[in-house]
Amino acid sequence: MAREHIKAFLDIPGVSLAGIWNRTRSKAEVLAQQFGAAIVGDSIADLYARTRADLAIVAVYETAISPVVKAALVHPWAILMEKPIGVDLRDGEDIAAAAGAKAAKPTRVYVGLNRRYLSSTQAVLADVADDPAPRFIHVQDQQSLETAKRMGHADVVVKNWMYANSIHLIDYFCAFGRGDITEVTRVAPWQPDDPGVVLAKIAFAGGDIGLYEGIWNGPGPWACTVTTPRRRWEMRPLECAAYQNAGERKLNAVDPHAWDNDFKPGFRLQAERVAGALCGDGRAVTLAEGLRTMRLIDAIFAH
Repeated sequence: MAREHIKAFLDIPGVSLAGIWNRTRSKAEVLAQQFGAAIVGDSIADLYARTRADLAIVAVYETAISPVVKAALVHPWAILMEKPIGVDLRDGEDIAAAAGAKAAKPTRVYVGLNRRYLSSTQAVLADVADDPAPRFIHVQDQQSLETAKRMGHADVVVKNWMYANSIHLIDYFCAFGRGDITEVTRVAPWQPDDPGVVLAKIAFAGGDIGLYEGIWNGPGPWACTVTTPRRRWEMRPLECAAYQNAGERKLNAVDPHAWDNDFKPGFRLQAERVAGALCGDGRAVTLAEGLRTMRLIDAIFAH
């Protein structure tokens, strides 16, 4: 993930890689040599002292997110942290509290919810932006705890797999839904001892309605649809967008942006938005927005 972020940011004119730190120094040295970073830090504090960088990108395993982000918050660089915001909501709330109370000022923290920056997502957002009609947002998720275990994930990460992996899908509700989330109705609740079908209805103050459909330990797609009276958008796979107009049966595909082929999908636009936010010329997904998605995950999977 660090390598993919570096590639995306270095494609932006005026951006340079100041330095790298990693708990395993040899890995940091490999990246530094590959991308021309002059400095490999001995610690996070050493990295800041020697680079005075404007932005720190945190791309670490879930169980390391909290200590690494908190150590980075001591310094006045902006931070782009990979999702999720900690292993669970409690961890995320703790990180947000640290960012608000203990961080060096001014500190800006952004979250790498890169699927918001897919050209498919951007096409849908642009199309519905000026449409006041209510939206129906349907998200289809598929997960397997057994697969997560076979991949070697820590037990605490497997237990909270909805934060580690379903966040990729559930964040679409926060990207497309307008207004505050007013109610989450668990139609088919999460059963942690016997995961199966999870269904939840999400209501928004702006009148939009969401439906989360999670198939746990069974086959299913990763997909998102956004439907209004005039048009239905479908993203399946998520990197591809197609629309169906009212009164038609055919799907009209939209070509993806070249960036989503040349870089990890969503990363190049995300990097540009973060760089723009640092310069006061744009906005990126904030820590508060990322925490909103974590809270929605908690509401869907409460038991």
